[in-house]
Amino acid sequence: MIRPPVTDRTPREYWRRNVRYVGALLFVWFMVSYGAGILFAERLNEIRIPGTGFPLGFWVAQQGSIYVFVVLIFAYVFLMNRLDREFSVDETDTDAGSGPRGAA
Repeated sequence: MIRPPVTDRTPREYWRRNVRYVGALLFVWFMVSYGAGILFAERLNEIRIPGTGFPLGFWVAQQGSIYVFVVLIFAYVFLMNRLDREFSVDETDTDAGSGPRGAA
C-alpha cells in the first residue's frame, strides 16, 4: 500500500484530534463517575432500579461508572482505528503471507 507523503500539518492534526478524543471521553467519564456518582447521587437515589430495589445513584457509583469506562475504552479503540486509517498510520498488513514487518 502506498502511503501519501506526510506534511507538517498531518502530525499536528493527528495529535490534535487524538487529544480532542481523549478529552471528550475523559469528560464523559468524569460526568458519569463524579457527576452522577457524587453530585447528583441524592436525586438519582430517589429512583429505584426495578427488580432490585437499589437506588440508582448507588448503582451508578458502584457499577455504572465501571460499565461506562469499559464502553469508553471500546469507543476510544474505534475512534483511534478510524483516525489511524484516515492518516494512513494504521497497523494493517496488506501482505498476508509475508510475516512480520521488516522480516526478509
